[in-house]
Amino acid sequence: MAGSATVGSGLDPVRDLQHALYRAAKADPRRRFHSLRDKVFRRDVLWRAWVAVRANNGAPGVDKTTLAEVEQYGIERLLDELAAQLREGAYRPLPLRRVWIPKPGSEEQRPLSIPAVRDRIVQAACKIVLEPIFEADFLPCSFGFRPKRGQHDALQVLVDEAWRGRRWVVETDIANCFSAIPQEKLIRAVEERVSDQAVLKLLRAMLRVGGDERRCGAA
Repeated sequence: MAGSATVGSGLDPVRDLQHALYRAAKADPRRRFHSLRDKVFRRDVLWRAWVAVRANNGAPGVDKTTLAEVEQYGIERLLDELAAQLREGAYRPLPLRRVWIPKPGSEEQRPLSIPAVRDRIVQAACKIVLEPIFEADFLPCSFGFRPKRGQHDALQVLVDEAWRGRRWVVETDIANCFSAIPQEKLIRAVEERVSDQAVLKLLRAMLRVGGDERRCGAA
C-alpha cells in the first residue's frame, strides 16, 4: 500500500498515484488536497476499481444488475459512461438495496445496504484516491479498515503485549456505528484533508442515498 513504498515504480500508474498522494500528505500534515476529482474518473483508476469490485463478487444492488450482466454489457462501455458522468458532474448514485443478515452470536439480524455495481465501482475509485491521503495520518496502533492490516495483526499485538506483562484488554464498540455517525461531522473531518468541492459533493451524495426497504431479500 501507499504507506509501505517510498518511490514510484513507473510500471503501475495507479500505484504511483497513490504513492505520490501518500508522500504529499505525510510531508505536510496540514495540507488540504484541492485537485482530486480528475483522478477519480481516470480510466486506469476506474479499471482498478472494477477489478476490486469484481474480486469481491458481491450481490446485485437495487437495479438487479449482476457482475455477469455488467461483463455482458461491456466493462469498457460502463467505465466510459461513469467517467463521462463524473467528469460532467452528472453522476448520481442509485438507492441502496437493504437486506437483513444474521448477527453472529445473537438471534438478532442486522441491516446490510448493497449498492449497485456501478456505484461500487465509483466508491472503489474514491477509495483508491482518498485512502493514501488519510493513511498518512493513522497511528501504528490502528488496524481496522486499513490496507494490509486486520484483526490478526491486532491480535498479535495483544499476544506481544501479554508477553511483556500486560494483563488488561479494553474493548469498546458503537451500536449501529455507521448509522450513528453524523454525516456532516464526518464530512467536516474529511474536509481537514480534502478541499476539492466536487469530491466532497460526491461523498455527500454517497452518504445521503437511502436504502430501498421494499427490496429486501438474501444477499
